[in-house]
Amino acid sequence: MKVYAAYADGLRVVDPDAGRVETRLDGRRVECVAVHRDAPERVFAGTFDDGLYRSTDAGESFERVATDALGPEGAGPDAVTAIATSPHDPDTAWIGTEPSRIYRTTDGGRSVERVAGLTDVPSASEWSFPPRPDTHHVRWVEGCPADPERWYVGIEAGALLVTPDGGATWTDRPPGSRRDTHTIATHPNAPNRVYVAAGDGYAESDDRGRSFEVVDRGLDHGYVWGIAVDPGDPDRVLVSAASGANAAHSRGEAYLYRREERSDGDGNADASGWERLDDRGIPTGEGTYRAVLASGTDAGEIWALADHGLYRTTDGGGRFDRVPADLPEGTPRALAIV
Repeated sequence: MKVYAAYADGLRVVDPDAGRVETRLDGRRVECVAVHRDAPERVFAGTFDDGLYRSTDAGESFERVATDALGPEGAGPDAVTAIATSPHDPDTAWIGTEPSRIYRTTDGGRSVERVAGLTDVPSASEWSFPPRPDTHHVRWVEGCPADPERWYVGIEAGALLVTPDGGATWTDRPPGSRRDTHTIATHPNAPNRVYVAAGDGYAESDDRGRSFEVVDRGLDHGYVWGIAVDPGDPDRVLVSAASGANAAHSRGEAYLYRREERSDGDGNADASGWERLDDRGIPTGEGTYRAVLASGTDAGEIWALADHGLYRTTDGGGRFDRVPADLPEGTPRALAIV
C-alpha cells in the first residue's frame, strides 16, 4: 500500500507499514493527486504553478506531461486544481484547472484535449473565488461508477455541474446542489448516489446528480471540506467540517462527523443525523485545521490527513490510529490511497 499526500511544498509518498516518507516534486505547490487501483504504477499530480505531472513507477519519479495544453509554457492555464481517473478505464482521466476549464486524457496522460462547454452554462458569470480576485477554479471532478460518460464537477465557488454525455452537454446547478463545492464522492455499491461536501453544507443525490437533498441534522458545523465513504458500506459517511472558512483554514477549529444510517424506513433520508467524532484517537476542535479524507481499500478503512499527521481507521471511524510518518505540519491539499 502507498499513500500520496499533497502539500504546498511538494508531494509525499508514504509507505504506512514502514513509516517511510519520500518527497517528490519538491518545492512545487501540489493541489491534487489521483491514482487508479487497476494501474497503481501511474500517478497524476497537479500543481498550481507548473502544470500536470505523471509518474509511471508508483511515485519513484515524475515527469511533466501535456505541456502543449497545460502549464505556463503552453497555451492553457497554469494551475491544475483537480484530477480524477475514470472508474471504468485507468487510461482516462479528467483534469480541472484555474481558471475553470476541463481537460481529458484517454491515453494515460500522453495527450490532453479540452472538454468544451463548461463555462457556457448560465451561472458561469457568477463564479468567483474571493481570495484570488477575478478568478475561480475546478475544485473537484468525480466520475459516475455506473456510467463512463457521466461526470460531476465542482466549481469553487459557484456551482456543481453534471454532464451525462462526456461533456457534450452540461446541467448547471441541479436542484438542491451546493454552490461552494469542495469534495464529491461516489460509491460502486450505490452507483446512483452522489455525496457532496461544500462550504454551504452537505448534500446527497440518489438520482445520479439530477437533484440533491441537504442532509444536516446533527451537523453543527456547516462548512464541510473533506468526505470519505466506507468502502464496505455506502451508508457510512465521514466528513471534516468547521463553523466557517476562517475556522477551517486560518483560526484552526475543525471537527469530524459520521453518518451511518440513511433512512428510518419511511423514506426520511436524514433520519439518523450526524454524530460528532470526539476522542477517537485523532485531534479535533481548537488548534486543528480541516482534514482531507480518503476511502481505503478494505471495509471500514478511512484515512484522514491533517496538519498534525496521518491517521487511519479500520472500523469506520470508531477509532483512529496515527501512522508513524514524518509529515509536514502545513495544511495538506489532497490525499490518495492505493
